[in-house]
Amino acid sequence: MKKAYPWMIFACSIVCIVATGCQKKNNGVWDDNKVAGKLKTNDSRTLWGNDTEQSLAFEEDGFAGPSNEDFIPLKDDDLKNQFADGAIPQPIATPGEQGSGLPGISRFQDPSLNMASIFKNVYFNTDDHILRGKESLAILENISTYLKAHSNTYIFVEGHCDERGPEAYNLSLGARRANYVRTMLVKNGVNPNQIHTVSYGKEKPFAFGHDNESWSKNRRAQFKIYQK
Repeated sequence: MKKAYPWMIFACSIVCIVATGCQKKNNGVWDDNKVAGKLKTNDSRTLWGNDTEQSLAFEEDGFAGPSNEDFIPLKDDDLKNQFADGAIPQPIATPGEQGSGLPGISRFQDPSLNMASIFKNVYFNTDDHILRGKESLAILENISTYLKAHSNTYIFVEGHCDERGPEAYNLSLGARRANYVRTMLVKNGVNPNQIHTVSYGKEKPFAFGHDNESWSKNRRAQFKIYQK
């Protein structure tokens, strides 16, 4: 058996350290930048990918989403960046406050039978706050037409998410969805003071399954109505 020289032992130690470091990087959930929505795995897929491609990343401990410390909450500047022509101010009066002329959110109701065909839910893609389908945009046009003709009708736009990811992240995403819908309605000519928004994140699912079909039904904006 050949004698191991000191320089050989030192070289082997360096190789082991480098290999260990590389293995930790490849198996880790987050890269050093830790930017929400830019999760990197060893096959370069993003966490919030296409549902049909099953591009969700899992660790041995379960689902890995953006952590609270990596989460950047929605701010007014975010809205200004989302819409090039500027953010649309929120209503001056807050429902439920004295002098607002409006009750609290609990008094806003689901659309009645004669309005349920107008105030339909609209649905979003995974980790997306923009409506992509023509059907959803047509729903917003119908809602806009109704609200413009009924100035004493007020609505809450609820932003909802599916169960994946931490609570804080989904609350922000729900806010983005609700505010996007509000902005689109105002752009269609609706008085902004008729539209209020609220985010429930993942706290109020419509479907309770743990699959793509259920998740797609929970990524939604839903409407509550109050008529003076």
